[in-house]
Amino acid sequence: MNLDRFVPAALPSILRRRPAPPAGLRAPPTLSGGLPVLGHTVEFVRSTIGLLARAQRELGSVAAIDLVGKRMVAVFGPEAHEAVFRAPDSLLNPSEAYKIMTPIFGKDVVYDAPPEKMGEQLKMLLPALKDRRMRTYGEIVVEEVELSLAGWGAQGELDLVDYCRVLTNFTSSHCLLGREFRKGMTEEFAAVYHALERGVTPVAYLNAHLPIPSFRARDKARARLEEMVTQIILERRRAGREGEDFLQTLMDARYKSGGPLSEHEITGMLVAALFAGHHTSSVTTAWSIIELVKHPAYLQRVRDELESTLGAGEEVGFASLRNIPVTERAVLEVLRLHPPLFMLVRVAMEDFVHQGCFIPKGTWVLISPTVSHRIPELFRDPDAFDPDRFAPPREEDKRDFAYVPFGGGRHKCMGNAFALLQIKAILAILVRRYDFELVNPEVESDFQGLVVGPKQPCRVRYRRRESAVRVAPVGAVVKTPEAAPEKRYRISVDLDLCQGHAACVGEAPEVFRVDGLGKVRLLDPTPEAALSAKVAAAAGYCPTKAIRLDEVEITAPAR
Repeated sequence: MNLDRFVPAALPSILRRRPAPPAGLRAPPTLSGGLPVLGHTVEFVRSTIGLLARAQRELGSVAAIDLVGKRMVAVFGPEAHEAVFRAPDSLLNPSEAYKIMTPIFGKDVVYDAPPEKMGEQLKMLLPALKDRRMRTYGEIVVEEVELSLAGWGAQGELDLVDYCRVLTNFTSSHCLLGREFRKGMTEEFAAVYHALERGVTPVAYLNAHLPIPSFRARDKARARLEEMVTQIILERRRAGREGEDFLQTLMDARYKSGGPLSEHEITGMLVAALFAGHHTSSVTTAWSIIELVKHPAYLQRVRDELESTLGAGEEVGFASLRNIPVTERAVLEVLRLHPPLFMLVRVAMEDFVHQGCFIPKGTWVLISPTVSHRIPELFRDPDAFDPDRFAPPREEDKRDFAYVPFGGGRHKCMGNAFALLQIKAILAILVRRYDFELVNPEVESDFQGLVVGPKQPCRVRYRRRESAVRVAPVGAVVKTPEAAPEKRYRISVDLDLCQGHAACVGEAPEVFRVDGLGKVRLLDPTPEAALSAKVAAAAGYCPTKAIRLDEVEITAPAR
């Protein structure tokens, strides 16, 4: 491999001595195998995940990695995850690392924008992912799945990764951007969006503007997508027509200064919304089918649950999709084994200390869900597909910051609740209606991009089963989990984790409210026992797990 194109020209700046740790602190241990000057660059380019897995095996929770131009420190395990995810942006900043997304989202959009402007833009994204809109998405996903199956017939063969990518492009766009946008989409949109996704690779951390084919295709796709979005905006404005969708939300949005978003910014925000709601859904749906096919006993349990829930007259919709725990645990286990983002990055804006290790300003701090999810001290028999690890009494995901497929802290993926809803809706139809067979059972992960899906070709054969799936009516009533009437809770909210999805308000408006800053406020921290079922549902459905419940003793009234 010719590494010249990966090596920055200014080598002298790289070779400067690093600051010595202050008294009482130590430098993070450095991973073995580094080359002179190049360090671990060759291994990083060839197999980033292999490098990180080796770092954890050899050095444990903290490991320094040397790349040409960058000093990186990888951290593993819940304590390290919490320290990184809870650190303020002024100390560990994701924006500096995720400027690799600038060619995708655009200049001055999200991570490339100044902090205050980025904050305003992220608030513009949230309405598409809030609980009120989430309650309409289940039936939309079902509608799109039905459309995708119209030409399948009784049996056939297809590439599962391609199918899931195109399907979730349509479902995400329909849900997040609106029916009008979806109807104007063609297969070109799916191809353009795929080229954007393929342009997000580990190599971009070294230089996001290298003259390589995937980056050239990425830049061409970004320009074409802006043309497509601008055309829709101009047609809508010319016709004086307003839509009830996220595109219209962005067209109407204003910064604090009063200025509107440009077409360039609207395109970037639309792409950011799709990334939040699509990339996890696409690859996790494909992996879920693969793992269930490879584990037929658990697949049968999923089908039994779906038949029990849906076969008794319940429709596939928002309510039913939140009450299929066996199916949900399968998806959670797939996310543990195959987290879509295998590397999350922060940049130290100031000197940072963790577990006695001195991490100087400018260091890139890495977290790898893929590696940490396979630490045997955290997850028993970690390489096995075992969804019951998430069921009581084991609940291996309950340890704070051990299970991080969506990241964590204030920057946890905003679209995680939407992704789970979408995946379960697709599975509820596909696994009930079809039997699947892997053409090649040995499916490997494709680590060429930062979004890790099954390596292609990933061919499956399908054969139709006898089943029936009906579309849920809009406004279906949600069933909340039962709670013992004698329970009473003391509630606390971790505002550092809260993102303002307002799922808690939807479940228990008597107890929760979202303020003007988008943060949850408690109307009553110890509500009466009659509200315990609603409170439990609010905590259980919070996408960021920001709500904590502690049981309090109920005293009998004085006679």
